[in-house]
Amino acid sequence: MADLQATEKIWMNGEFVDWADATVHVGVHGLHYGSGVFEGIRAYETAKGTAIFRLSDHIQRLHDSARLLRMTIPYSVEDLRRASLELVGVNKLPSCYVRPIAFYGYGSLGVPPRDNPVYTAIMCWPWGAYLGEEGMTRGVRVKISSWVRMPSNVVPHASKACGLYLNSMLAVQEAALGGYEEAILLTEKGYIADCSGENVFIVKDGVIYTPPLETGILHGITRNTVMEFAVSLGYEVKVENLTRADLYLADEAFMTGTAAEVTPVREVDDYLIGDPGPVTLALQSAYLDIVQGRDDRWASWLEYVTPARAKA
Repeated sequence: MADLQATEKIWMNGEFVDWADATVHVGVHGLHYGSGVFEGIRAYETAKGTAIFRLSDHIQRLHDSARLLRMTIPYSVEDLRRASLELVGVNKLPSCYVRPIAFYGYGSLGVPPRDNPVYTAIMCWPWGAYLGEEGMTRGVRVKISSWVRMPSNVVPHASKACGLYLNSMLAVQEAALGGYEEAILLTEKGYIADCSGENVFIVKDGVIYTPPLETGILHGITRNTVMEFAVSLGYEVKVENLTRADLYLADEAFMTGTAAEVTPVREVDDYLIGDPGPVTLALQSAYLDIVQGRDDRWASWLEYVTPARAKA
């Protein structure tokens, strides 16, 4: 995980501002209560120029996340879509990570936000492989966390809500202290849910399995992407409850996410799964072909950046 690298501009509340000037008051509601929603999106360098992958779908999910928190973002999906494309162009980044966020701002500081305004911002910066280049090629070591994934009736997991990620943070910190790269959280009933920031898949006897949404996982856009093109490649994909034993005995395992892309899992709780297998490698290769514009069948998922100038 690379350090945050400053770029020239951030889009904030309808304007482009210098990176160092994109600040808020310490009394904003979102800081105290995690009352915000965000997205993680990637832009890729392609032969036709820089393209943001599934941008409209991500921005729509941002709005859906806000709606579940009874938050109204003061900018439409189209407003934020155009702002994201322009921001990447302003910062002249051939490839990058894009982070839209909306949160309750400065006003009252009780638990309910009442009349607090909603602040909206978009950042972008260069970011390589989330779990490292070696993780992409050899796979990562993961640990089943002692922390349980919060049920969807506690916090709606269909919302990519800021406060929800405290659960994930505790899990991945525990894993890191044990020398692992990632954590996998279980449900209260002991089924596999997801990683701290990724969805989980296993492969057994050539069939691809992934946990259902009812386990309290995020409705992952990369998860959906992989499931859709895997079927087009001739693989059988099943959505079923999985146990930790299913992970230990899997022929292959991998995780998906905008940041992690398709990252193989090498070990779970010191049970060796092994080097990335043929199904994982095929899906990883196909995914990279799609996001980098080398597979025209999925061209509609790419939205191209045009050079832009920041507003004065």
